[in-house]
Amino acid sequence: MTVQQQREQKHQKTLKLVETAMLAAIVVLMSFTPIGYLKVGALSITFIMIPVVIGGITVGPAAGAVLGAIWGATSFWQCFGMDAFGTTLMSLNPVGTFITCVIARILAGWLAGLIYMAISKIGPKARIAGCPIASLSVALINTTLFMGLLVAFFWNTDYIGGFKELLGKTNVFGFILAFVGVNGAIEAGVTCVVGGAIAIALVNTLFKKRIGE
Repeated sequence: MTVQQQREQKHQKTLKLVETAMLAAIVVLMSFTPIGYLKVGALSITFIMIPVVIGGITVGPAAGAVLGAIWGATSFWQCFGMDAFGTTLMSLNPVGTFITCVIARILAGWLAGLIYMAISKIGPKARIAGCPIASLSVALINTTLFMGLLVAFFWNTDYIGGFKELLGKTNVFGFILAFVGVNGAIEAGVTCVVGGAIAIALVNTLFKKRIGE
């Protein structure tokens, strides 16, 4: 490896660290301000997934996982009295709440990078199309993971039982669709459009050299 190549490699590593740090700061900022959550009923429509997805796409799966972990940690922190829904889950099953909040978000960020990498290998045009596709896919995966873990850990609790009665749904699939409803659709749509557009801009400008353009 030549000196020039070593410098370029070091530059790329620094660039990745800087972007990850900037996105991490955005995740934290969004987590504790109204920017990140839109309260609708018991659940919240969250837009924090956007910087997580962007990191997974433009930096890689590891960065996506780190950003997902930060998002999950801030979400879990809010279960200590800052969010009524999360606080109730915490009182019922702390371990289950941690897994639901943190592990699901780590996997979402990690999968954002993996899905984009798989799509981008198809060709140059696929690298662009892969941004909104990966964004939408991860939004749907995140909702599926969150609801799956919620059902796994809290399905038989009186708290979730109250929601089942309210929604008139006693089977798992019907409950998930009714519970998420419009919230999940809005999250997926916003993440796909906004996250995909920003990721495309980054891929086309700041990271052209890294992807070999």
